[in-house]
Amino acid sequence: MKPYLFLITTVLSLLLPVVATATPVNGIAAIVNDEIITSYEADRETDLLVKEAEKKSAVDPATRAQIRTAAINKQIDKKLIEQKIRELNIKVGEEEVRQAIEDVKKQNNLSQENLVAALAGQGLSFDAYRAQLKEQLERLRLVSQEVRAKIQVSEKEMQDYYGANPARFSSEELFRARHIFLKIPKKASAKDIERIRVRAEAVLKEAKGGADFAELAKKYSEDPSAKEGGELGTFRRGEMLPELDAAVMKLQQGEVSGLIVTASGFDIIKLEQRTTGQVKPFASVKTEIEELLYKKKSEERFNQWLDELRQGAAIEIRG
Repeated sequence: MKPYLFLITTVLSLLLPVVATATPVNGIAAIVNDEIITSYEADRETDLLVKEAEKKSAVDPATRAQIRTAAINKQIDKKLIEQKIRELNIKVGEEEVRQAIEDVKKQNNLSQENLVAALAGQGLSFDAYRAQLKEQLERLRLVSQEVRAKIQVSEKEMQDYYGANPARFSSEELFRARHIFLKIPKKASAKDIERIRVRAEAVLKEAKGGADFAELAKKYSEDPSAKEGGELGTFRRGEMLPELDAAVMKLQQGEVSGLIVTASGFDIIKLEQRTTGQVKPFASVKTEIEELLYKKKSEERFNQWLDELRQGAAIEIRG
């Protein structure tokens, strides 16, 4: 996968805020190596971050102040990156931009008309989008040149990660079980429910006492699976009702659960088989581990690189 598609997989994620042709200068939020970040730019970035934060919870004045500080720092980082791109004379040709747009269209199954319409829906013209994409590709080239090219992931690091995270590279556990279900009618009274519960406790006692579970299911269960001895088949964690799933996870092979109460009735489960997930061979997950460690190192190195840029820059924050 091309680097820009690895980082950006949908059209909407490529849609950066519209760049105004004439940015109002109503104050200075910060100065970075003699270049200013206006209060307007800081306010616009703050508004975007606040909208994101409000999707999770309400934003009070104190939180908004913290978000504004983060917005200014984000703008400073952006300005430093722009300056570094100019310093290193990084250029992206029109053919590369055209190919990137074609890749985005292909990745999202869009025609040129569909792409233009999607951009218009975000208040962005195709020309503005192309200019922003060019800037983004320049940033990616800078990061590749300054960060990723200097990162290596050794065989030992991959082996160590593989050995320390066996669960991550194991196939899923599989379960096979039977159940006995006693239904609670929708309009059942408290007395009716108690009667059904007592009956279910009696069946549970038989099951715990060693009676043939399949035969008990055929005799007592009110589920369609009764005729197959309550057979639930093979399933994975999370594929059952939450109450049943939680009960199964606690059982050892051959063990019978206690009485499980659900919205529709009482259940009793016997775990017939539990197949432990097998750890995949290192060779089959080596590429996955390499990409994971490479990404982790890239993020760490990028943050370090930005810190170094900041330390070598003249930055004045005015708020």
